[in-house]
Amino acid sequence: MAKFSVTFNEALCKACGLCINACPKKIIALNTDFTNDAGYTPAMMTDIESCIGCCSCARMCPDCVITIVKND
Repeated sequence: MAKFSVTFNEALCKACGLCINACPKKIIALNTDFTNDAGYTPAMMTDIESCIGCCSCARMCPDCVITIVKND
């Protein structure tokens, strides 16, 4: 089980890429298989097991669409 749960509010993500650039593990990418109602391809985790929970992605997100929770 992953140490952290990371969720993206896909409806609000504008695919700006700031979270992708901020991630030290480089485990965030744009989901090219999905387009939200606004026409953007939202961000997603590519390897949740590698997430270190640093919250860099969430701090960089201008729209606060990322939530990180530590799993017990």
